[in-house]
Amino acid sequence: MRSLLIAAAFFVAAPAFAQPVEAPVAATRAVLADAAKAPAGRTIIDGAAWRCEGSACTATGGANQPAARACRRVVARFGAVTEFSWKGQALDAAALATCNA
Repeated sequence: MRSLLIAAAFFVAAPAFAQPVEAPVAATRAVLADAAKAPAGRTIIDGAAWRCEGSACTATGGANQPAARACRRVVARFGAVTEFSWKGQALDAAALATCNA
């Protein structure tokens, strides 16, 4: 009987030891047309924490919003971009032109 109780305790406790599997984070990045306009440190835009190395910038977090809006907000702070993707959704050439306008 005691063995049965011990086995039941392990069976119930086992899910508590399992590590949750996190979904991969979709890429959020921008390539600035002018690396001189890249911020030196972390910059928060709509909840996304942007960090730049040269002209390449990446972000984590951020509000749920269309990629085109996120692009316009980044361009307003950092200047024109040559590439932009927001949570895995990359903008095409036409959308980049609109974003940079």
